[in-house]
Order: sequence, then C-alpha cells, then structure tokens
Amino acid sequence: MTQSSPAANPEPSHELSRSLKRRHLTMISIGGIIGAGLFVGSSTSIIAGGPASFISYGITGILILLVMRMVGEMATAMPQVRSFTEFARAGLGEGAGFVVGWLYWYFWVLTVPVEAIAGAKILQAWIPLSPLQIGVGLMTVMTCVNLLSARSYAEFEFWFASIKVAAILAFIAIATSYAFGFTSPHGATFGNLVDHGGFTPHGWIAVLAAVPTVFFAMTGAEITTIAAAESAQPGNAVARMGSAVIGRILIFYVISLFLIVSVTPWDTVRSGESPFTLALNTMHVPWAGAVMSVIILTAVLSCMNSAFYVSSRVLFILADRGDAPQMLVKLNARRVPSKSVLIGAAAGFLGIIAATEAPQAVFDFLVSSSGALIVFVYMAIALAQITLRRRRERAGTPQPQVSMWLFPWLSYAAIGAMSAVLIAMAFTPRLQQDFKFSCITLVVAILAYRLTRRIRRPAALRAAG
Repeated sequence: MTQSSPAANPEPSHELSRSLKRRHLTMISIGGIIGAGLFVGSSTSIIAGGPASFISYGITGILILLVMRMVGEMATAMPQVRSFTEFARAGLGEGAGFVVGWLYWYFWVLTVPVEAIAGAKILQAWIPLSPLQIGVGLMTVMTCVNLLSARSYAEFEFWFASIKVAAILAFIAIATSYAFGFTSPHGATFGNLVDHGGFTPHGWIAVLAAVPTVFFAMTGAEITTIAAAESAQPGNAVARMGSAVIGRILIFYVISLFLIVSVTPWDTVRSGESPFTLALNTMHVPWAGAVMSVIILTAVLSCMNSAFYVSSRVLFILADRGDAPQMLVKLNARRVPSKSVLIGAAAGFLGIIAATEAPQAVFDFLVSSSGALIVFVYMAIALAQITLRRRRERAGTPQPQVSMWLFPWLSYAAIGAMSAVLIAMAFTPRLQQDFKFSCITLVVAILAYRLTRRIRRPAALRAAG
C-alpha cells in the first residue's frame, strides 16, 4: 500500500493537552461559522443577489456540509490523525501534507492581523487611543490567552460564540414577529421580496456569482477538527460536529438573511455597513447601532482568537512532521506550543504596525493573498477522501460509522463545485486579484516543498549510510 506511513503512524510524538469538553467543541464549531462575514460581509451578497441572496448562502452551506461530511468519514476511519490538514498527507502523500498544512497556516496567520485591524477600528469609536495602540493591546490580550492553555482559548471562544448565538436567535425572533406583521405597523413585510425589482433583480446568474464571496464568509467549520485533537475522543467529536453544520448554517445564515430582505428593501443595503443594523433600525429597535457594534466586535475578537489557536496548532503539527523547525514542537508547562503561538503573535504585531503606515494597502494585501487558499485546501481534502475511501475498499476494510453520502458522486460534485468557485473568481473583476495572489502563494508553497525535499535528501542518505 503506497503512502501509508502517515496514516499508519500519524500520532504526534509531542502530546497536546486533552482538556477540551464537548461544550467547548460545540461552541468552537459554531463560532468558526459565525463571523463578521455574516454581520457585515453579507451586505455585499445582498447587493449582488437581491432578495434571493439567501439562496447563495444555502448553496454554499450545502457545499461546506459535503466537505465536513468527508472530513467526518476520514476522522472516524483514522481517529489517530490529529489535524484537519493531515488528512491530505494520509491520502495524497508527504508533498500534499506539506503544501496543504502551510497554506492553511498562512490563511489563518494572516487572519490574526486582519481581525486585529478590524477590531481596532471598531474600538476607536469608544476608546480615545490610536488604532496602533488599540491593535497592540488586542494582540497582547489574545497572545496571553493562547499562551495560558487550550482551555483558556476554549473558554473565551465559548463565551464569544454564546454572545453571537444569543444575538442571532434574538434577531430571528424580533424579525420574524415583524415580518409576519405582529409588530409591524403596516402588516406583513414579505412584499419586500418582490416589490423592488423582483426576487432576482440581477438574474439568477448574479445569485450563483455571489457564491465565491459567500464561500469565504462561511469557512471555519473545520476549526473544530483542530480543536478536537485536544479532547478525549477526537474522531467522534469531529463526526458529531460535522453532522450538525448544515443545521447551524440554515439557522444562522439562511434564515437571518431571508428575514433581513423580508423586513427591509434590499436596495437600501449599503456595502460595508451591517444589514443587521439596518433591519433593526427599520424595526425601530432601540440602540440598534450600539448593540450591533458590540456584537460585531465580539465576532471579530472570536475570529482573532480562533486564528491564533488554529495557526499555532497547525504549525505545531508541521514541525512534528519535520515540515517546520523542530523547536516549534516544544510545549510549555501547560502543554501549549508556545513558540508557535508567538510566531502568530509576531505576524499580528507586524501587520498592525504596517497598517499604520499604509492602512488600506496592507489590509488589501492581507485579504488578497489568502483569498482562494481555503478553496485549494478544501479541494485537496476532498481528493484525499476519495483516495482513502478507494484504498479502504481495495483492502476490504469495513466502512467507518460516518460515511460520505452517495460516494463517489457527491465527492466529485463537491470538487466540481469548488472548481467552479475558482473559475468564477478568475473571471469576476473584483475577485481576480485575490485569485492571482492566491495562485502565487500556492506556487510558492509547492516550490518550498521541492526545495526542502532536495535539502533533506542528502541528509537522509548520510543517515542511512
């Protein structure tokens, strides 16, 4: 059996803690899905797709569900694999493990300064300090939280996610009552779905074209696969979380967006402004702007906290596999890869400092250079699932408790849909820069693997001799 060593012995030689409970993993999974992309970024999708924009979220939610189902299958078949990215190594070989691991780390380590900059902008309205001072303060707090223990990260994320969930459920309750006419002074408001240019004012193509933008807003469900490695039963935890993703997406994204375009005319939404705030103001909810600012800040800090955690654990795994400097596998007394955390912190501090010199240029670069990376990563994971499933079938190994639906057709459909997302990015003017920079990042990662393999080969031959 080729390329079996990663799957046969994927346990890291340096054990992380096992302190995370089921409630932590549940909220980490939810927190990974709900971010500023929902509270603010959804404005772009509504403008592009009109009232039918919630369908773009439904399509994307199904695609992410398929990816998570594939991850659930691999996690239950190989519970000893302790990182989402390591499934690529197990299925596609060392090169794929190297490239996917570093791309995923890069995606999340860039998220740290992006969210720190966004958080500083929000807090600047309340705190008489410069964005640099606020950003450095946020980075310091989050660095300390992630150096303490995995439990510290999980507790912060638990409460961050709880606030977001409570806010969305409250919004759904208020908006439902208004949309059905119970609290609206003019009766039911569902006419907004068709009264302002129709249900699809820009056509169905515009609804489908919004999927790439929505895709990036909805990524993060796989974070639970990283955190599950620090729980008692990682395989079962991943399978359980993956099965619940679609329900949460339907509740938190699709229903919320449907109610927004039902309560308020879609053509009153402005890009970069929260449509949730607009809907709350339309419904005359007191202090809507201030309340949403707090919730958006919570979402930003939650994403920043998760980015710290994920980037440090992925870098730890890369080091344990020999794909990063060995010093990064050293754990502190609380079994935290402290040096990996500090590298994420350094990236965040450098990003904030650079942003004070050229704010928009730095922010645009950080976002653009990671734009399509998550699609590359998801596609590699899907290919790994197909390869590993075929390998088990040839070996006559019983299928795990969680299996991909309608294999191999839905697996191929997921890969086809993600290919379509990349094609749409390449031909959509406002996304072309993201696509180009992401492709450059992919090429750099591949060249880095070839270079490290060339360096390692003489050392391996000397050791063998």
